[in-house]
Amino acid sequence: MSLPARVQIVEVGPRDGLQNEPATQPVPTDVKLELIARLAAAGLTRIEATAFVSARRVPQMADHEALLRALPRRAGVRYSVLTPNLAGFEAALAAGAQEVAVFGAASESFSQKNIHCSIAESLQRFEQVTQAARGAGVPVRGYVSCALGCPYEGAVAPAAVAHVAGALHDLGCYEISLGDTIGVGTARAALAMLEACARRVPLERLAGHFHDTYGQALANVYAALQLGVTVFDASVAGLGGCPYAPGASGNLATEDLLYMLDGLGIETGVRLDALLRADRYICEALSRPTRSRVALARQSAGV
Repeated sequence: MSLPARVQIVEVGPRDGLQNEPATQPVPTDVKLELIARLAAAGLTRIEATAFVSARRVPQMADHEALLRALPRRAGVRYSVLTPNLAGFEAALAAGAQEVAVFGAASESFSQKNIHCSIAESLQRFEQVTQAARGAGVPVRGYVSCALGCPYEGAVAPAAVAHVAGALHDLGCYEISLGDTIGVGTARAALAMLEACARRVPLERLAGHFHDTYGQALANVYAALQLGVTVFDASVAGLGGCPYAPGASGNLATEDLLYMLDGLGIETGVRLDALLRADRYICEALSRPTRSRVALARQSAGV
């Protein structure tokens, strides 16, 4: 069995993680900036920093402009921001965005709940974003939600995921992140979905984004590694979920992903000790426990 020698981790905690924190307890901008600085210091070179979305719908991202302008630029570190439409892209560009992401869904019901439009309509919006980004020289990443199941429709066919992934690739997204938004996928289902998408999008342009609701995220990553996928999203301390996906309990913890990759001898450039310090920092700031099994095991051992 051959596994990749090196994997890229895309850290989504500052956006996908913090967006699900209670609206009654806004996370201060300086806390977010310190978290991002600690993640970069741990060796993470791709960090999703914020989202240019409606402050009414996602209150924790209301400081997106201030945060993006205040981000310290660090050699070799790429910060991305979510931009659901042309207005969001233009605001992000004015604030200094160097990379953006668009997010669609493989489920019609989830698309309507999440971004209030059909899949076809969402792709039309994304075309406006990718065209504007191309003109500005800004790379665009694409997300496909509900790649392994939908909270409203149940199972999602691999062909439906491949259709949206292929459409995003055709629009010019340099990479497509395939998200198990509610964490119901298993390794067999993940392989079937990835194989279907790889027939439409080059494998090296696909990434895995697995939530850990049923404890299957690492198994899904391992299956994806065997197929040759080399990019995975994860969130420090397992922060996250989705405001519009009932039952989505959280992302795969970056620490747990890194521990497995280290054990497999796969290079990432990320240091576990520094990452665990970032975990401790944000959990203390939020007054909540970590979801990382590695962090909890180290705490229990007094390490």
